[in-house]
Amino acid sequence: MSTARIDGIDPAAAPSGTGCEECGETGSWWLHLRRCAECGHVGCCDDSLNTHATKHAQSTGHPIIQSFEPGEDWFYDYRTQAFVDGPRLAPPESHPTTQSVPGPADRVPRDWERRLEERG
Repeated sequence: MSTARIDGIDPAAAPSGTGCEECGETGSWWLHLRRCAECGHVGCCDDSLNTHATKHAQSTGHPIIQSFEPGEDWFYDYRTQAFVDGPRLAPPESHPTTQSVPGPADRVPRDWERRLEERG
């Protein structure tokens, strides 16, 4: 077993896409994106309506995510609930800078801020 596997990080795993997989399948939208450091699954953050990144970690046991936002390179370990250091992952390192936040633009409701506040 490799060290990357033990740590929950596979630097060679490419991201699954430029947006949240599950939101794409259901026609939903997200606030920010997170990337599974073990398999590359891209899911929405815990401040999004659907929290797909956390749900992915819970269902797969993949413990570490990295921000998939432009200019952010932090890692977070669900096991310790703390930020951790990690290696550079396979490109791309974020969603395209032209992609809206929240996104995708054509599915974000005009009252998105209210919707996020109401769910909290």
